[in-house]
Amino acid sequence: MPLPFLTADRDGATTDVATGTAVSPPREAPEDMYESRHHRWRRPYHPGPLRVGGTAVVLLLAACVLFSGVIIALAGSLPGAGICAAVAALLITIAFRLVRTGIWVGPKGLRQLSLLSGTTLPWADVAGVRTVQQPVRLLGLPRTVQGQVLVVERTQGKALPALVSDQGADFLGRPRAFAETALAVEDEVAEFKG
Repeated sequence: MPLPFLTADRDGATTDVATGTAVSPPREAPEDMYESRHHRWRRPYHPGPLRVGGTAVVLLLAACVLFSGVIIALAGSLPGAGICAAVAALLITIAFRLVRTGIWVGPKGLRQLSLLSGTTLPWADVAGVRTVQQPVRLLGLPRTVQGQVLVVERTQGKALPALVSDQGADFLGRPRAFAETALAVEDEVAEFKG
């Protein structure tokens, strides 16, 4: 017995289970895609496997803490369950911030998000983005190694602290992906500033 809902069509069409006919998804008009792309914040690269894996571990830990909170609540200790819920909420917040760390571009400017803070520069304040060879922190730890970083330069004042490097959680062991990302960010900045 064929299972049409499990097959993937090459043209992006899906199969209607009730009738067995192919249904194409609605497509956006090219001008709609341009508008939606230029009216929201987006990261011009994907988070790396180490960042995604670390986030998954933090979320798994949050799930364990929530499960512990349910057991503690069923045992009758509501203050202990509240503490577990608060710790789980903190871990979920940390996981959310971990996966959003990086450089984002949008119609209002360039945004650089770290775990605890973020900086948004309007396009008038962004002089450019370039790759620099310098000592960088390995996975954000105190140990430094020689590597490349993506530096956001301001028109006035010193450059933003470098967040994206080839030794970070997104690009460790993937120099080609870092080079492609640097070019993609430079292209996005040139497109928005131009």
